[in-house]
Amino acid sequence: MVSYGCKVVLISRNLDDLKKVEKDLNTEKVMCFQCDITKQQEFKVIVSKVVDLWGSLDILINNAGITKDKLLLRMNESDWVDVIDVNLKGCYNTIKVVSNQMIRKKQGKIVNITSVIGQIGNSGQANYAASKSGIEGLTRSLAVEFGSRNININCIAPGYIETDMTKNLDKKVIQDMKNNIPLNKFGLTSDISEVACFLVSDLSSFITGQVINVDGGMTIK
Repeated sequence: MVSYGCKVVLISRNLDDLKKVEKDLNTEKVMCFQCDITKQQEFKVIVSKVVDLWGSLDILINNAGITKDKLLLRMNESDWVDVIDVNLKGCYNTIKVVSNQMIRKKQGKIVNITSVIGQIGNSGQANYAASKSGIEGLTRSLAVEFGSRNININCIAPGYIETDMTKNLDKKVIQDMKNNIPLNKFGLTSDISEVACFLVSDLSSFITGQVINVDGGMTIK
């Protein structure tokens, strides 16, 4: 986003991690805030600060997410509630706050990061899959609500993406995963970020309520 000229606000429960990113980017176009998005009031305060400093808030990308993987028979209530709270309620909270700004200006772009797991399911991830499916339903409904206000809202559903976590997997496990992907490789984080940049640009002005799978063809098999 910064490379395309945007001013960017980064939010996380872990401020130290954000400060490292801020230092690497080394630009005044980035601000970092510590926030628990399950608490709407915390996020509301941050949005107010951003609008006061920069004048407006035109783009929202919901990328926060956690997993607490267990088979349903072993999953306790807190495992379920925690994942739903961060992944799904978190989206509700941020969109609820930011949409007030966007509706007043009659423009805005919202991108929600979901997962192909929300579409195909996965053993041990009932809570995660439910949260991601819920985000897709939320996105489609809000596309109808927000359309007349010139607000676009879409989803990106990543497949397997190359991260530090996947690098530590057993080689055989990695190859088995790749065998289920027509392109026979993992995606890169840039594959996701570039689609996000497209969806918040003027090039996507007639796209809303959509789920774009970035998964190397995994979900067409």
